[in-house]
Amino acid sequence: MPNSLFEKSQTDRWWKTVTLALTVALTVAIHYGWIIEPLFGHSNWGHAIHSRLCYIPIVVAAAWFGLRGALLAALAISVLVQPYIFLLNNPHVDVSSELVEIIFYFALALLTGALIDRESRIRRRQEETQLQLERSHKLSIIGQMAAGVAHEIKNPLASIKGAVEIVAGESATAEEKQEFRGIINKEIKRIDSTVKEFLEFARPREMALHRINLGDTVRTSLKQLQGQINQGGLELQAEIADDIYVLADAEQIHQVLLNLILNAIEASQPGGRIEVTLSTDHAEVQLAVRDYGGGISGSDNERIFEPFYTTKTKGTGLGLAITKSIIDRHRGRIEVESRLNEGTAFHITLPIDRGSR
Repeated sequence: MPNSLFEKSQTDRWWKTVTLALTVALTVAIHYGWIIEPLFGHSNWGHAIHSRLCYIPIVVAAAWFGLRGALLAALAISVLVQPYIFLLNNPHVDVSSELVEIIFYFALALLTGALIDRESRIRRRQEETQLQLERSHKLSIIGQMAAGVAHEIKNPLASIKGAVEIVAGESATAEEKQEFRGIINKEIKRIDSTVKEFLEFARPREMALHRINLGDTVRTSLKQLQGQINQGGLELQAEIADDIYVLADAEQIHQVLLNLILNAIEASQPGGRIEVTLSTDHAEVQLAVRDYGGGISGSDNERIFEPFYTTKTKGTGLGLAITKSIIDRHRGRIEVESRLNEGTAFHITLPIDRGSR
């Protein structure tokens, strides 16, 4: 890859050099009167225009190659017009005017070349600053990830250690040992789930895009969580339009739905309501999951998709970050609308797929 980029850069530089050389040759030929004068004859105003045309390759050289390129273009033009000034004995030549014109060539080269070099240096510094900011941000994310992993694994390990000591001891009854074996299995699953979540965020798997009926995916997700909705004493209202197709990874979209609906269940009180709607305006697909729980404060609302940020007492704070990453990679958008004590709604927009079924 680096070799191909280097070769492309060299090819571009070669073509620019050739184009610039041809432009210099053309403008000098016009300056000599070899192109226009055979058609229109000699005139002072015509020659003045010819001289000014020589500014063009100098400016182009400055834009492409900076100060050095502009000076080389000015030098090439100045050398090439010497025979016109001193050797051809042209009665129309004003030597002082031609020499002043050469001075202007170099002045223009210095001005445009210096300005463009200065702009290039500023742009490089900005790019370097941006790279440093990105590196700092990545290091910050790595630090947060390490702290999050340590925090999420530390507590289960402490529980496992205590349970193992009790199970290995002689004073515990058989029932107590069975209970603590269950605790060990539960905490191991918790650690496994935490590690999987971190890996999924740090290294998202490749998407397997297919044309899917989004309504079927939504219904499957709701059916899977219907038991938990019933256990929470919640009412489910679903309005799901038929035959809405998107180009998506069905498993990842299913993961998004499970995450948002589980969040809605956790945020709701018994007797509350969860609404799931799916519709289309024939250009985009709109999917919404709404609860009427405690809602989110304004400051939390702005940070809700940040990695490792959570308002829950448990959890890594990666669920919504992973959800947003999945939607972004599907060329969609996800937005949150929430008010304290009024509930929360997540709105997802995806491009509709109009391919043949």
